[in-house]
Amino acid sequence: MAFTPSSLPRRLRAKAGSLRTASREQGAADTPGEHDSRAAGAVVRVKRLFAAETSTFFVILGTTLFLVVFGLVMVLSSSSVEQYVATHDFFGAFLRQGIFAAIGVPLMLIASRISIATWKRRAWAILGTAIVLQLLVFSPLGVTIGGNRNWIHIGSFSAQPSEGLKLALAVWLGMILVKKGDKLDDWRQVAVPLVPVVVVALGLVVRGGDLGTTIIMLLLVFAAVFFAGLKMRFFLAPLAVMAVAIPIITMSASSRTSRISAWLAGCQGSDSYQSTCWQTTHGLWALASGGVFGVGLGNSKAKWSWLPEADNDFIFAIVGEELGLIGAIVVLGLFIVLAVSFVKIIRRSDDAFVRITTGAIMTWIIGQALVNIAVVLGLLPVLGVPLPLISAGGSSLIFTLIGIGVVLSFVRQHAADESPARVVRERVGSLR
Repeated sequence: MAFTPSSLPRRLRAKAGSLRTASREQGAADTPGEHDSRAAGAVVRVKRLFAAETSTFFVILGTTLFLVVFGLVMVLSSSSVEQYVATHDFFGAFLRQGIFAAIGVPLMLIASRISIATWKRRAWAILGTAIVLQLLVFSPLGVTIGGNRNWIHIGSFSAQPSEGLKLALAVWLGMILVKKGDKLDDWRQVAVPLVPVVVVALGLVVRGGDLGTTIIMLLLVFAAVFFAGLKMRFFLAPLAVMAVAIPIITMSASSRTSRISAWLAGCQGSDSYQSTCWQTTHGLWALASGGVFGVGLGNSKAKWSWLPEADNDFIFAIVGEELGLIGAIVVLGLFIVLAVSFVKIIRRSDDAFVRITTGAIMTWIIGQALVNIAVVLGLLPVLGVPLPLISAGGSSLIFTLIGIGVVLSFVRQHAADESPARVVRERVGSLR
């Protein structure tokens, strides 16, 4: 028997009518509250936009944002004196770095929304664009800084295209090595088109004289083919070529030769101290003077025109001086947290493209951080490699953030694929 309003007792019908009337009156009285509910709905939509199902997403995002903020503080501290001497403005470098961070962080979040299929589909276009931009350094737009012709300058805007080339190579290598997945045992199949493309990309950077960026890109390429599962015997020939090529490239510029020779000799003698060893020596002195707890934020003596590139390549020395051994260990620990998170993604993913690309980006960011710190500690000669996410420099910061955004997109899609709702839908579909 179906119930209708007329079949209800009169008393219940009267009560239902009064409830409807009260509901309409309450709705009319609460009309202003609709705006609050709409605002709350907007907040919910924003939260859903950047939501993630796994803790790895938040660990990577939180660590990255902390390093960016920490880098802004250290750029302000390390650059204030030099900026005032040059422009009578303590905050010039800090404001520029803040603008780059304000650009890079949204780009990272946008990159985290892009699907894995899109990254694969656009890999060739991304690489082609990066190579074209790198070619511009040899045009009238290119400028030479520190002996390296690796920059383009348009008006008041300058950029280092090789930073974008690192990201492009990581994505492209992931795509191409996945396509070669069943042919990795045949070196001829692997060599085409991998070797010509890598040679062109590296050759453009080498032609500009940037040895530090070349080394980081080589590490990135070796990491990609390693995570693709290439047999170790295939590494012998490239390593032999590198053993011959790197000394030749090094000796092609007198500045590099003198720096490396002084480093090999242990920076002995007053002549080397006044020239090639000045930066390394004062970097070590800055670290040593910091002790365990540091001299205090903003109290560095090395930044008073004693340490060249204090806000860039040698910012880790200022971290050690002002924040001491504890501050230096915290920075190292944060990069270790990023590395562990990347390794978790590589181990948990069944997608070869995710594993290869994540491994390449991890090697790029973590490897560059370790190289930078090794240079400051005197374990490597000066290579001109910035500390990712911390050193001053817009190109490095923006493309590093985008690279992390690519990894976050992998985490997000993996979380969506493994969500309980999706698993239930797939099981119900299979039952049908």
